[in-house]
Amino acid sequence: MEGQEKQVTGYLLFSLTTAVIGSLQFGYNTGVINAPEQKLRSFFNDTWMERYGEPISPGVCTIVWSIAVAIFSVGGMVGSFSVGVMANRFGRRRSMFLVNSLAVIGGLLMGLSTICSSYEMIIAGRLVIGLFCGLFTGLTPMYVGEVSPTPLRGAFGTLHQLGVVVGILIAQIFGLEFLLGSKKLWPLLLALTVAPAVLQCIMLPFCPESPRFLLINLKQEEQARKALVRLRGTEDVSKDLQEMKEESAKMAQEKKVTIAELFRSASYRQPLLIAVMLQLSQQLSGINAVFYYSTGIFGTAGVKEPIYATIGAGIVNTIFTVVSLFLVEKAGRRTLHLLGLGGMAVSAVIMTVSLLLKNIPAMSYVAILAVMLFVAMFELGPGPIPWFIVAELFSQGPRPAAMAVAGCCNWTANFLVGMSFPKLVELCGPWVFLIFTAFLIIFFIFTFITVPETKGKTFEEIAAGFGRAPAAASSSPEAPPTDAAVPSSPEKEKVPLVEGKAAATEAAASAASTSPAAETTPLEPNKGENVEQV
Repeated sequence: MEGQEKQVTGYLLFSLTTAVIGSLQFGYNTGVINAPEQKLRSFFNDTWMERYGEPISPGVCTIVWSIAVAIFSVGGMVGSFSVGVMANRFGRRRSMFLVNSLAVIGGLLMGLSTICSSYEMIIAGRLVIGLFCGLFTGLTPMYVGEVSPTPLRGAFGTLHQLGVVVGILIAQIFGLEFLLGSKKLWPLLLALTVAPAVLQCIMLPFCPESPRFLLINLKQEEQARKALVRLRGTEDVSKDLQEMKEESAKMAQEKKVTIAELFRSASYRQPLLIAVMLQLSQQLSGINAVFYYSTGIFGTAGVKEPIYATIGAGIVNTIFTVVSLFLVEKAGRRTLHLLGLGGMAVSAVIMTVSLLLKNIPAMSYVAILAVMLFVAMFELGPGPIPWFIVAELFSQGPRPAAMAVAGCCNWTANFLVGMSFPKLVELCGPWVFLIFTAFLIIFFIFTFITVPETKGKTFEEIAAGFGRAPAAASSSPEAPPTDAAVPSSPEKEKVPLVEGKAAATEAAASAASTSPAAETTPLEPNKGENVEQV
């Protein structure tokens, strides 16, 4: 326990806090658009009148509003898919620094939209901000996972989700009418995203580059050691370095993993499926739908100012993310994810029943409790865990590509839920939550059957659990290449082994009449075998 405490230094906390500002940005820009909806619609109408001399039709106004909201997710999809390329080319820290330029551009576009009388600038700004957030949903968990000590990687991994929920809460509070949600100040509310971007740019130069990136990607062992000494607060970082060297040795045996190779390789099929399903379990759980519907539920319950009750739900959101931070290294990722999914499924059923029986006064308060429980269970497992467990399931080589695929799936599901939910509410009413209950049950079964526990394990131990990197591989020079992590074309690499075995059998059978030529025959495939291993 003492060694564990030593690993938590002020410098490590500073570096993690700096990285998580990107997560806060994601949360802020997710929640900020809801409060000024009516002001934005009014702005669309005023701009339309100015240009065409007639009011905008309700249908066109709704289309413009829907595009302004949905384009954020489109930008997120593109951004998340670009994470791997940026992280490998520029490094984790420099990538975060460069990506902040998008936040400045997007914030200024939205903030200056009223001065320029252009609602197109809001749409363009939301697209650029989405691109920015998509990149950070990959970069932050990746950086946090790589600088954190192994025993605390799960706890620190939840910091990304904590940043997201704090960002949403800040957006809800600042969006109040008497703060920045007024008719005059809403452009400032949207442009405020520039401030944390500038702050992060000021703080990032004082943070280290990821030691794993320095040692494994750049081969700068001394620089990696210095970064680790500062992060861990001790000169003895041999264990961390040894783990990275073992991973680096394995990576030397494999080609660089692209997104295409990630899908083609059988050795990554199971962890990739788990990564994608966990991301889908977050978005298809119905959490965004519940937040969308919460104001109506609170209004039904007789709350005079439903917006304050929604902020209350945001506070519950934040509290249980902190609870998850302390529980994740004790209870484990898999256990918390199962608990969260099961709790959300029960809450969704209670919510459906209470909304169907809303004529009974007491049921309105049951609905409020169901919303709060649903949010709490989400933040216990499905909220934080999918983001950082993806970084744990993959070694250094395929990690950026895997983060890109998982992030893109998350954003795509987010976009589909956002676009389809209003129509589903029209068609199904309160029954809509049973659709999400069905998804939650499916994800619960999947998690129970296939998701491994990664608590306290090194990246290599987790990889070994999928049969990609056996523990003995690093110490045995004669380990067959089929056990090395991800060949780009497994079928081709198996051929020399088969030939070698066949030739060896043939040579043994004709041992009595062995000629020099016959003796060298079985060695030829083995040479090829060694070449493929390097």
